[in-house]
Amino acid sequence: MMNIRKIGIKILWSILILTTGLSSCQKMERPEMSYIPDPPDDGTIRILAIGNSFSEDAVENYLYDLAKAEGKQVIIGNLFIGDASLAQHAENIAKNAAVYSYRKIDKDGKKTTIANQTIANTLANEKWTHISFQQVSSQSGMYDSWAADLKKVYNYVAPRAGHPNVKFLLHQTWAYANNSTHTGFDNYGKNQLTMYNAIVEAVNKAKSLVPITMIIPTGTAIQNGRTSVVEDNFTRDGYHLAIPLGRYTAACTWFEAIFDKSVVGNNFKPEGLSPFEISIAQNAAHMAITNPDKITEMTDFQGGTSGPLNSAVLLDFGNTTASPKWNQINNFLAGTAINLKDSLGSYVGIKLLINERFNGVNNDGPATTSTSLDMPTNVSKSSYFGNSKAPFNNMTIIQSTFDITGLDKNRTYNIAFFGSRGGVNDNRETKYICKGANEVIVRLNTSSNADKIVTANAIIPDTAGKIKVTVTAGENNNNGSGFYYITAARLSSNN
Repeated sequence: MMNIRKIGIKILWSILILTTGLSSCQKMERPEMSYIPDPPDDGTIRILAIGNSFSEDAVENYLYDLAKAEGKQVIIGNLFIGDASLAQHAENIAKNAAVYSYRKIDKDGKKTTIANQTIANTLANEKWTHISFQQVSSQSGMYDSWAADLKKVYNYVAPRAGHPNVKFLLHQTWAYANNSTHTGFDNYGKNQLTMYNAIVEAVNKAKSLVPITMIIPTGTAIQNGRTSVVEDNFTRDGYHLAIPLGRYTAACTWFEAIFDKSVVGNNFKPEGLSPFEISIAQNAAHMAITNPDKITEMTDFQGGTSGPLNSAVLLDFGNTTASPKWNQINNFLAGTAINLKDSLGSYVGIKLLINERFNGVNNDGPATTSTSLDMPTNVSKSSYFGNSKAPFNNMTIIQSTFDITGLDKNRTYNIAFFGSRGGVNDNRETKYICKGANEVIVRLNTSSNADKIVTANAIIPDTAGKIKVTVTAGENNNNGSGFYYITAARLSSNN
């Protein structure tokens, strides 16, 4: 009886080996998630990105909301490793490495994150209807990098995709900002258009390597948007997408590509975007779907007229989350140029251009303030800073400067400044020098400041309609590094 039992067990184990492809020395993988996949025909679109931070930018924010606004049921997954390349995905497959952060947005819009997952686990978690591949951004325009590893990843993923009609996608990522300091920009001569064209060509060639249903032309959508009044301000650090406008533009592109429905007019509106900006994002995406391989100039979105300011222009330095009424200056590098809106959301024909960079972002400002700027927490908490006396982050930034252009040279302007670094008690006096046809200088001790602003009044633009603002340490600054700060500013005109 015992021998019959043993024989039966051996037969069952042999059947298991044949049906699963396991060798007798391999252990069955134990998934760390419960797998109760929905049927493939329940109408839910299930999107899985095998990617990195660029897929995080593209699908983890707003895509669910755009679909919901159109009555579409969607589940979104992102297999995340920062800066992951196709070569790294292929290596993880070979090792069955449990190294992914699996971010999942369910049918109700609830987002969960599960650490230490394998690609196999995640493929088994849902019957994915759409699975996307992408290359790391620095190599996305280099075809040889696609040719080396895309087949390896595809050949592993395809037979493990549970949906019988799964569609495979390539994510066409975006070129870096012109002033990006990313080392991968060197691959393209630090030229945005060179990088964009290389990405388009490489992705189109890569499509023939494996059976791909569609390309998601996010890179073209971002490049289209850069021809609008927003210009080269779709990233927050020179390569990751700005929050919310850049991410919203990417999500609009994914929505229209997957659902084959124009995103123009979709009524989901992220907080912090004006109706005009929403229209820019939606149209940039729609134009990319229509013409995925070339830039479409957004001639209807280049407006804005200079004149008296009927509403103040509010400037938010250092924040990564946009706030209603505020212009988000989301890049501290030289060359950053932003067309400004008034507090009502209308472009006013005035531009801010950073000429001399800041060192970086400080997030230790006050959560609550009591000034006439009426700053929300996400504005008051973050600032740009410099260090005029000693190196910090391997650099000494003696002063930072920006121009405000497009002003009416026959009017005078006032600029109110707020800066703060919480939890300190030395003197971090910051000097703000405003120079046009005249020069007005104001100073503010930014140490643990929560209730003081300074205002440079009656500044006269120069003959070109420009005011230059220099931010540096004041004479009373006794901090050893000479730290200085700018958190927010308010520009108003004397009409």
